[in-house]
Amino acid sequence: MHIKASPGFNIGAAGQPPGCTNSLHFHNTAEVFFVLKGRWRFFWGRDGKSGEVVLEEGDIFNIPTQVFRGFENVGTDYGVIMSMLGGDDAGGGVTWAPEVLHTAQAHGLQLSSAGRLYDTKRGEQLPANETPMRPLSEAELALLPDFKVNQVVPKYIGRYLDMRALAKGQPCDVISETGLIRDRPGFTVDMLSEASLDASNCTVPKDLVYMVMHGHWRISWGEEVLNLSPGDTCWVPPGLEHQIEVAMSGEAAIFRVTRTNDAAGLTWSDAK
Repeated sequence: MHIKASPGFNIGAAGQPPGCTNSLHFHNTAEVFFVLKGRWRFFWGRDGKSGEVVLEEGDIFNIPTQVFRGFENVGTDYGVIMSMLGGDDAGGGVTWAPEVLHTAQAHGLQLSSAGRLYDTKRGEQLPANETPMRPLSEAELALLPDFKVNQVVPKYIGRYLDMRALAKGQPCDVISETGLIRDRPGFTVDMLSEASLDASNCTVPKDLVYMVMHGHWRISWGEEVLNLSPGDTCWVPPGLEHQIEVAMSGEAAIFRVTRTNDAAGLTWSDAK
């Protein structure tokens, strides 16, 4: 079910069987992933060979903007990753690597500048009011940033067990100007665990979204109660007084994404 709201960022999910790879692309605003299920390899760079890293369940990755990236399920079972994208329009959509567009065209697929895919082998044609997505030129490609592994792993990745350790007694500040990952993408991300909080009321003047990683959680407001399980997402409108608490004993972790006054845009320069 889609949540129809405009909180200043987008929430998404991708599920893939083992061995399935997502092709190289980039965004002009933040793209943050955390692994909900499985084991995933993320790779980046003009040809996908500038660097790569394997993430386990609960790990989070804030991929720098305008860097081509792809990902692959390298686990043994069906895997799922959750995503957070800056801006209500995800920074104007996605830019695919030129070879991805050429390969798609060779298979009869045509991608429009609006981001819609048309299968010409099934008789689908590009509408008159849409144009084909133009591959970036070599001059445009030369202007894109390039990051090596030692520039990415220490600054843009948070490991689940580290975040759990930091979440004892208070939420772990994952992504913010002063967080574990220093960035200002138009939202902040923190992680709560069963050891982070009591059941006190919470009111935030900005949109926020809860994304369950582990365990079962309960959100209540007024006379309403909502139970959340791993993979569930809940949008809380600005100013709504609510209560968030762990609903069952055992390990529990939930990411909280909160809108800020910062505009969605390129990765914060001071974080590079």
